[in-house]
Amino acid sequence: MKLQIEGQNLRVRIGEVELATLMAGDALVSRTAFAQAFTLTCTVRLGAGDTASFSGRADTWQIEIPEAAVRDHARRLPTREGLKFILAGTGDADALKLLFDVDVRESVRRRRSS
Repeated sequence: MKLQIEGQNLRVRIGEVELATLMAGDALVSRTAFAQAFTLTCTVRLGAGDTASFSGRADTWQIEIPEAAVRDHARRLPTREGLKFILAGTGDADALKLLFDVDVRESVRRRRSS
């Protein structure tokens, strides 16, 4: 799982093996130690609702992506389009744009070499 942060944009990019893990009902966990300063843990799981959610603390993130949207997205792969969600903040400027996408380059490479 790759996390990219730029301003109020958070991109979660996973591979196809990780997608299979999510769709099997398991969570994805990423852990990064920032030297001796602190450790950041991000957990991504599928949820039953229609909207994505973000919760946790500064060093422990919980992201929930709607299961129906992820399953629909998986049926359309390969695609360059990811899932986009706007998560409300305390004000309009604090809203977080969450992009979730699946990197299919590995399976595309395998198909081309076959």
